[in-house]
Amino acid sequence: MDDCIFCKIIKKQLPSKIEFESEDIIVFQDIHPSADLHLLIAPKIHLDGIQNIGPEQRELLGKMFIVINNLVAEKNLTDKNYRVVINGGKSQIVPHLHFHLLGGKWYRFV
Repeated sequence: MDDCIFCKIIKKQLPSKIEFESEDIIVFQDIHPSADLHLLIAPKIHLDGIQNIGPEQRELLGKMFIVINNLVAEKNLTDKNYRVVINGGKSQIVPHLHFHLLGGKWYRFV
């Protein structure tokens, strides 16, 4: 999508603090963090949200959860409090499927 903020980040048209990137997935810091650690994990293909997930995204979602598990270990969250959140409907501010990884002290709920 031409007007999608996340698609612009993926295409490097907008600056972001990228934590991880692969052929299919990008991870970057949230510009309005809700916790000490607030990362966004998004597929590089545009999916409006959770309602657009179908069987054809099974492999992609598996890869996303592996990336999340790796980030949890890398950020030393395994034995600490952390959350993985996905918003939908009116709670989803950016219409591009993504997960929030929140760790440390939470400032507000996403």
